[in-house]
Amino acid sequence: MKILVLGDSYCPAASLAPAFAAFAGSHEVTLADVRDAPEWQPTSPSETGLREYLGTPAQVIDHLDGHEALVVQGAPITDAVLDAAPTLRLIGVARGGPVNVDLAAATARGVPVVTSPGKNAVSVAELTLAFVTMLARRIPEAMRHIDAGGVFGHDNYEGSQWMGHDIEGRTLGLVGLGQVGRRVAARAGALGMHVLAHDPYLDPGQILEAGAEPVSLDELLARSDFVSLHARATAENQGLMDEARFARMKPGAAFINTARETLVDEAALERALRSGRLSGAALDVSSPSPATGRHRLLEFPNMVIVAHIAGATAETLERGGVMIADEIRRFSAGEPLRNLANPDVMAMARVAE
Repeated sequence: MKILVLGDSYCPAASLAPAFAAFAGSHEVTLADVRDAPEWQPTSPSETGLREYLGTPAQVIDHLDGHEALVVQGAPITDAVLDAAPTLRLIGVARGGPVNVDLAAATARGVPVVTSPGKNAVSVAELTLAFVTMLARRIPEAMRHIDAGGVFGHDNYEGSQWMGHDIEGRTLGLVGLGQVGRRVAARAGALGMHVLAHDPYLDPGQILEAGAEPVSLDELLARSDFVSLHARATAENQGLMDEARFARMKPGAAFINTARETLVDEAALERALRSGRLSGAALDVSSPSPATGRHRLLEFPNMVIVAHIAGATAETLERGGVMIADEIRRFSAGEPLRNLANPDVMAMARVAE
């Protein structure tokens, strides 16, 4: 097959290249990158439906040259791109969801789209446990003391100002037990934490097998020393953590979100911090920072906000490449695809046969 691996500023083609090195001699692989184009504005219906893209459709078209497989991370794939690629037989998106691809247009043209769900699960799980430790040991407050010019290193007892807790023996509540949540549960259990989990899509036996105690959401909030969100965002769970649910949390508990910002009512979180009900919070995802000044939640010394870095590791990018390369191998060998985003396309192919 003739394969185009098209990277971007977040995930350069060089990060995906090792996964495709094994294709040398059996497939023709071309590596290239699209350029950031913040000035580009989508206009057609196929373009306006895309999210979280880098580059432009025109840039993608410029790199097409009779390719049969196209691999992207953030490059936008529209009906115009697909019309310019009549030989295209497969699209691989090295991310969990193909939000930068016009899936309906690909399906209409009989082009399967495969993704790499869970490629960042290890990275997100590790950051979650880092947040747990930071909040338990009051690291944000101790760091702010030093950043503000406070003295340190003069007294072996100065840590009494930020007396924290061991995480061994504490209870961690996981809202959602998918690929990330399961990895968090395994790591937390190994550290001696007791893990509760609420996931309406799993039966109790599956939750127990993952090393967690199945509970209702209300029970999880009431019993957990740390509540961590790992649910996929849907229209139904927008604002899941609202005033009432923060009020149900155990007094002195800490809150963590590495999932999606839409799951949290930030005004309610702010009030829970201000009232002292929460001992702290850590967010990998949040509302955008203001054009001027600081994010309003940063006024709290026990608050951690980072740019969206949970999946930003070299290993995450490499895993995405490996997963897509395996899908291309399976496709070229006539084997079933594992992570097909548009299964209707296979039904169409069977009808055509």
